[in-house]
Amino acid sequence: MSDLKLTKPLQKGDKKGQVKLIQEWLYLHDEKIAIDNNFGSATDTAVRDFQAKNSLPVNGIVDQITFDALISPITKALAPIPANGKSLGELVVAYARQHLAQHPLEVGGQNSGPWVRLYMNGNEGEEWAWCAGFTCFCLKQACDTLNRPLPFKTTFSCDSLAAFAKEKGVFVSDSDASPGSFFLVRRTDTDWTHTGIVTEVIGDVIRTIEGNTNDQGSREGFEVCARTRGIKKMDFVKI
Repeated sequence: MSDLKLTKPLQKGDKKGQVKLIQEWLYLHDEKIAIDNNFGSATDTAVRDFQAKNSLPVNGIVDQITFDALISPITKALAPIPANGKSLGELVVAYARQHLAQHPLEVGGQNSGPWVRLYMNGNEGEEWAWCAGFTCFCLKQACDTLNRPLPFKTTFSCDSLAAFAKEKGVFVSDSDASPGSFFLVRRTDTDWTHTGIVTEVIGDVIRTIEGNTNDQGSREGFEVCARTRGIKKMDFVKI
């Protein structure tokens, strides 16, 4: 079942199906309701509140118009960006910024919600850390825009990302970091714990956009955010 298509209108009394998805998006729009797959009175009220705030017909029914408004942040993040002579790395950064502007967040539990499922090919849950999924998703969007193949295999694993980059000869030192590159936080010579996209290099400091992090730079956060990091204990994947 696609998170981007409404299978049927939903209203009070409905259960399961896409009710959970509707509740997730209501929560992301600051309608703080339980995500229980049950379209009850609280969900009905939240839908009506959302409709009123967005100048939609207030009827409590999630039809196509209301659904499109609910998922509009993800639709905006998926919008194609014209190439206009941009390099692959520049487009990776442009797509990362486009996602950042929509403030992707987890909802309904650790590593869960429609944003996580987007980046993780439908997967979600505690075991699905999604930093590499976000990074590779932006790369895929950039490659699609330029109608060119991916430069290496994409993955949900930081360790696999390092291995694939080494296979293609694009695993580089900090001196070769550039906008659009991926950073990898190194724990040991064979273990990397977090990744994201470099947007700017300033000496031994990088600005980044990264998923599954937070304001403290955690590798198990809850959002996409921009950060400033030192390059100590980092490796890079050249794009």
